[in-house]
Amino acid sequence: MQILQPPGWARPKGFSNGISCKGRLVFIGGGEWIAQSFPGQFRQALKNILEILAQAGGKPEHLVRLTWYVLDRKEYLASLKELGAAYRELMGRHYPTMAVVQVSGLVEDAARLEIEATAVIPEEAA
Repeated sequence: MQILQPPGWARPKGFSNGISCKGRLVFIGGGEWIAQSFPGQFRQALKNILEILAQAGGKPEHLVRLTWYVLDRKEYLASLKELGAAYRELMGRHYPTMAVVQVSGLVEDAARLEIEATAVIPEEAA
């Protein structure tokens, strides 16, 4: 895996601008959760992603993309400290490409967010 950082660009904090890699693709979305708070649902979403990834023989460092769908941008911003702590606890200091998108609704009424993930497991790790 190669992190892509164009010359002259400011180094991003908490994500990567681009990643290039070879290997087996794994696409992850959905999962189970019972937490009602935004940070609780985030923690469970990450746990779900890592559990599904492990089923494919992958590890956190194989994640290359996370796309967050959040209902409330202000709730997301107000939770950044808790989200960062949960992220580092579960993912370490691996930062794939990320996008956070505010949406008008999610299918589950109690859902505050949804996260889709893409991983690339190198052939030698599979």
